Amino acid sequence: MAQRLDPATRDALVERVRFYRDLGLTEFYRRPVDAARLAAWAAAAELTAQSEQAASEPDSQPLQITHASNLVEEAIPTRKPISAPPATGIAARPADPAAALVLIREEIGDCTRCALHKGRNKLVFGDGSPVARLMFVGEGPGADEDAQGLPFVGKAGQLLNNMIAAMGLKREEVYIANVVKCRPPGNRTPEPDEANTCTPFLFKQIDAVRPQVLVALGATAATYLLGQRQPLAGLRGRVHPYRGMQLIVTYHPAYLLRDPRQKKEAWADLQIAMRELGLRKGAVSS
Repeated sequence: MAQRLDPATRDALVERVRFYRDLGLTEFYRRPVDAARLAAWAAAAELTAQSEQAASEPDSQPLQITHASNLVEEAIPTRKPISAPPATGIAARPADPAAALVLIREEIGDCTRCALHKGRNKLVFGDGSPVARLMFVGEGPGADEDAQGLPFVGKAGQLLNNMIAAMGLKREEVYIANVVKCRPPGNRTPEPDEANTCTPFLFKQIDAVRPQVLVALGATAATYLLGQRQPLAGLRGRVHPYRGMQLIVTYHPAYLLRDPRQKKEAWADLQIAMRELGLRKGAVSS
């Protein structure tokens, strides 16, 4: 029965055999060695070493995520190209933010820039105050939003309204938008090409409103706002400087409906936003 070598000894032998093989040596200590068998043994040993190393390292591959209504919040969008947000800088709020938003909506028009328009009922642009100090960014419209043409009007929207009220604000005092403006089929996560097509308009909305604090609702919003993929756990609980504003990441309301235990964590994130806005801490709404 063959004796199993410890990793250090095995690695040393693999390197030694590879060295001999590269030199073309097929004889050790005056005993002939079959070159083909030597090469096969070295390849097998190297493969074993690689497998054990991979098993000992954390999985670096990104996880797939579903739409916010089904997502696991620690997951992040698939590893495909994403557009970087506009270059870091402080853009001045336009003299008339409401008029600026109207121009952005007119620029979008009856959009057919990506495939999402094919299943769209209504384009969902945004909602709220054009001079809001607080802005929420979600992932994309769901069925209720697609029917009404407004963001966050379904069950997740009702919870978001409660979250806003718990902060001591009214929905009409904040501004709400999404990464994509059309409902993805089956409420799936937007594909990178779809999100990349839509986010330039989102960035223009942000620059028109110029809120003091941005809140990214869920992993997709965080990914496209920050231009990087990172698990939600690594982004929550702190303030991210964002082009002269403050960006805070928290759970999507749809995820909180699936796992109400995380409401306390989301409330902790919103309290960070309240601190940045100078709002008095209240009690979390159910």
